[in-house]
Amino acid sequence: MEKRVMTDSKRRKGLMAASALLGGVLVLAACNDSGTSSAESSKKSQAAAVDKAAAEDASEAQITISPKNGATNASINNDAKVTVAKGTLSQVTMTTSAGAAVKGTLAADGKSWKPDVQLERSTTYKINAAAKDSKGREAHENSSFTTVSPANSFIGNFTPEDGSTVGVGMPVSINFNKPITDKKAVQDGITVTSSSGQEVVGHWFNSQRLDLRPEQYWQGGSTVTLKLALDGVEGADGVFGVQQKTVTFKVGRNQVSTVDANTKTMTVTQNGKTIKTIPISSGSPDNPTYNGQMVISEKFKETRMNGATVGFTDSDGKGEYDIKDVPHAMRLSTSGTFIHGNYWGARSIFGSANTSHGCVGLADVKGANDANQPAAWFYNNSMVGDVVIVKNSPDKTITPDNGLNGWNMSWAEWTAGSQA
Repeated sequence: MEKRVMTDSKRRKGLMAASALLGGVLVLAACNDSGTSSAESSKKSQAAAVDKAAAEDASEAQITISPKNGATNASINNDAKVTVAKGTLSQVTMTTSAGAAVKGTLAADGKSWKPDVQLERSTTYKINAAAKDSKGREAHENSSFTTVSPANSFIGNFTPEDGSTVGVGMPVSINFNKPITDKKAVQDGITVTSSSGQEVVGHWFNSQRLDLRPEQYWQGGSTVTLKLALDGVEGADGVFGVQQKTVTFKVGRNQVSTVDANTKTMTVTQNGKTIKTIPISSGSPDNPTYNGQMVISEKFKETRMNGATVGFTDSDGKGEYDIKDVPHAMRLSTSGTFIHGNYWGARSIFGSANTSHGCVGLADVKGANDANQPAAWFYNNSMVGDVVIVKNSPDKTITPDNGLNGWNMSWAEWTAGSQA
């Protein structure tokens, strides 16, 4: 009995010792599972030290590239540029995705760079830039972006042309290649000013045409400036402007010619003084000439006139007339009204009978080579933008959007069509 008791006590002590030892092992194992070995800890410490040293030695130069990497619908004019803070740019390269280089200019202070040329639409470009801080440490930045596509952009085709000289009636007329829904945003990006100080107001004829003019004809001898700041302007949902340019044109002498369909004469004035009176033949009673103020928009020494193109056809569908060498022709309307030379009519009709299909005819010869003919004189003394007024015709007044003829609207009507 006593021996068994002693044995049991030893066994319990042995179990307790073993249990304590096992517990120690378990505790030690648990600590090792939650950490790393001493070798691994050393490696991580060394890596952290290297990272810290690299960070301390990093360049302070901060490069910014526009547009941001991955941008789409980027402007072809102003978006592309590189700038740097706390340093100077040491190298900038710009290429298309195909590898073609784009030339650019680095600012004299080394703080910025931009391309020299307008970018192409629907093109992906890559920019790589390097800069150095005051200690000569380098920084690098890269970006890739895609410019706006033709499908997502609009342009405005404008008249008159840059550097041209025009008559006093010439409006600035802009025809957009896509419908504009945000007319205010677009009109806000367009300014027209005159050296004469005349106020210029725009009028929208429709979603794609904007004309701009003063209340009265331009002052003769003045200079007019058109500024298009449409780059990046959203003219319709997802459709952006791409134009940024300045256009100037001169206004010539003030010439206004008045056609009286009743007396069949045209009186030409310059700066308010009559310089010539010319016999004419206007539209026949069946096809009278429009009344109203019309602006010469095109000049042709000779041109073809086919009645079929303006709705004058015979029963066979062919034009009632087809004259392939009409001399000294000047357009007055989009619908086909011209003032031109006439060599096929008898000389007796000029000043005595209205015989045309709606045009204003002046005596002329075939070939347009006789400068002494009335039509030749008028052609040689007229310019695009001159005003031709027709009165006393049995027809209606021409609609303002039929050609460059917004002068047939009152100033109140004109300004009511502005979105500025």
